[in-house]
Amino acid sequence: MTALEAVSYNDGATALTGWLVRPAGPPRAALVLYPTIANRNAAMDRRAGMFAQAGFVVLIADFYGAIPEDFAQAGQWGAALREDTAGYRVRCTAAIEALRARPEAEGLPMVAVGYCMGGQAALEMAREGHDLAGVVSFHGLLSTGRDAQPGCITARLLVCHGDADPLVPRDQVMAFWEEMDRAGADWHFHSYSGVRHGFTDPGSDARGLPAIGYDATADAASWAATHQFLDAVLG
Repeated sequence: MTALEAVSYNDGATALTGWLVRPAGPPRAALVLYPTIANRNAAMDRRAGMFAQAGFVVLIADFYGAIPEDFAQAGQWGAALREDTAGYRVRCTAAIEALRARPEAEGLPMVAVGYCMGGQAALEMAREGHDLAGVVSFHGLLSTGRDAQPGCITARLLVCHGDADPLVPRDQVMAFWEEMDRAGADWHFHSYSGVRHGFTDPGSDARGLPAIGYDATADAASWAATHQFLDAVLG
């Protein structure tokens, strides 16, 4: 795979910087990677590299146009962005358009993958009806300010969720299932017992936050499930 390359794009007047990585051989698909609420960081760079090694040309999306100084600032910026659902979706759509415009992605099917807030972002792109072969959410938020309408979701969905995630309690899970059924979506939901938010990031435990924790078993299981799912949707 190649080194990460900065890609400039815009959401209106907001300048954004995505980060592109290419596989060593011919790509099988294009993949927009929506990061956590902290925006691009070492964990997201690592995941982008892992997807590139699996044959994807990957663009790490940019939520804010800057990197938050700490989790407190990330929380403020993330809440402000998500408050306006329409604007949030436009911001996330800009990353899809930026990757589609790249010559490396020409003619390729596209998928969207996200982690934490990025998982919600990827699901919002499915709700928006974008032409995506598949969407994967890892410990993503499942709530939305605008429910999917019947027939609008064309992407197949995989959600990998920690059942002990206090940021996504069971009532939010049930509401999501019901929303997806009303929309007629093709969805898969994997739930891991006793697993908290952020379970794919080995650095989660070092943050000292009770809601967040790494789980090696859930990390491995969700990664395997993702590739099985992507193999199915891409053929």
